[in-house]
Amino acid sequence: MSTASASTVYDHQLVDIDGEKTKLSTHQGKVMLLVNVASRCGFTRQYKGLEELHKTYKDKGLVVCGFPCNQFGGQEPGTEAEIKEFCSTKFGVSFPMYSKIDVNGPNRHPLYESIIGESGPLSGNVKWNFTKILIGKDGKPIDRFGSMTSPTSKKLTKAIEAALAK
Repeated sequence: MSTASASTVYDHQLVDIDGEKTKLSTHQGKVMLLVNVASRCGFTRQYKGLEELHKTYKDKGLVVCGFPCNQFGGQEPGTEAEIKEFCSTKFGVSFPMYSKIDVNGPNRHPLYESIIGESGPLSGNVKWNFTKILIGKDGKPIDRFGSMTSPTSKKLTKAIEAALAK
């Protein structure tokens, strides 16, 4: 894959939830929170908190980016259209959503490979749905937070505020 050699998170080819090719460079200079999401998970209610984060901090420079993933218990079996419909009607999601990807294993998306792969700055497999990866304004990964960390937890909001202040 040619995108595996991308130099920053901004260079990786992505496809949005509507099937359009895109890159994270559309969010360059902003703090990003990348989240592998699933519609049929015990943590699915975190969509509500992610949307709250998005609304609270978007004017200050935060972008929440949702990446549907079906690798954990088959909890994201739907099509992109079904996922989009679910997120918008059930949780009013207005942050960017992307097409379904793998975050672990041999088919791991190059974006995730560059961050959590063997030579990535936050190496180690994603353990479950709703793992959050915080990316600074400079495009460099800052930290990762597991499923148990609520989107509105003090731990995460402090990290976001610190990244926004840089």
